[in-house]
Amino acid sequence: MTHRRERHMSRRNFVSGLAAVAGVSALPSVAASAAARRPPPADPGRLRAVRDRARQLDQLHTLLISVRGELLLAEAFRGGHLDRPANVKSVAKTIMAALAGAAIDRGVFEGVDQKVAPLLGDLVPRDADPRVGEITVEDLLTMRAGLQRTSGPRYGEWVKSRNWVRYALSREFVDEPGGRMLYSTGSYHLLSAALTRGSGRSTLALAREWLGDPLEIEIPPWTRDPQGIYMGGNNMALTPRAMVKFGEMYRRGGVGDNGRVLPASWIDASWTPRTLSPFSGDRYGYGWFLRSMTGHAARYARGYGGQMIYVVPEVALTVAVTSDPTRPARSGGYISDLHRLMEELIIPLAAGTA
Repeated sequence: MTHRRERHMSRRNFVSGLAAVAGVSALPSVAASAAARRPPPADPGRLRAVRDRARQLDQLHTLLISVRGELLLAEAFRGGHLDRPANVKSVAKTIMAALAGAAIDRGVFEGVDQKVAPLLGDLVPRDADPRVGEITVEDLLTMRAGLQRTSGPRYGEWVKSRNWVRYALSREFVDEPGGRMLYSTGSYHLLSAALTRGSGRSTLALAREWLGDPLEIEIPPWTRDPQGIYMGGNNMALTPRAMVKFGEMYRRGGVGDNGRVLPASWIDASWTPRTLSPFSGDRYGYGWFLRSMTGHAARYARGYGGQMIYVVPEVALTVAVTSDPTRPARSGGYISDLHRLMEELIIPLAAGTA
């Protein structure tokens, strides 16, 4: 070990000597390179304005703002915790969409056009409508399966059923597969079931291996259906810091601190508009809502109550928000408040530092 260190130091001195002879400085250190990537200090007045506005939002629990990979703000409000897992509700759909991309990359799924019924096997009801056989992975990712929704007023009946997959597949068709967006957690649960059957492993195990380990984030167990399949699209828990890491990985084109996590092509595909939300009117890709904010293309994951991950690549911005999970957050109410916070204060803050 000593000889290896001495050889390393000798080589460093040799390089430095060559640089001195050539009349140039030595090679920059890793710390110097990191400093070069680090954004300049945020304007204190703008940061103070963000904090003041955040304190006025009585549903808000945590707010984290990252610019170019550096946290400019990480604060908890009203009992929120930065390092404690929070129920991110339907942000789980965005996590599931990432797992679908990883499954395609690894050959577990053939692609987004693959029919899911053969993967589900005996979970498909024997008397299912023939159109069930036409539902693809993409139809589930975009919630365009055509089946009657299992979210909203039917959610309680669905999760009380003995078989969530069969219940979802037994709903009547209110549109054709590939038609309009019908926001339904059942669609994402079918995706989780297809992933489980196709891989022979639990969705939790895959989430930990494909996302948790490379991003160095904790993914605790979450709700399972009566057959033991982890719920697709709701009730996952992540810490706010983990939410930032996940969003940052997407912002960086599928790359985390430890290397590539998802193909860059999957990030592009996820952020390509494919349908419209019937509630907000925002466009939707694979697990991400898409809208323009102050002239910038913004992408966001959204969960009940106001659990949010925003990514605005043009200003190198990732934002994580957790909120009271027991209170609704409508597009015209609290979600609009969060959007305004982004547009009026956070994006200008990032633009001034990025």
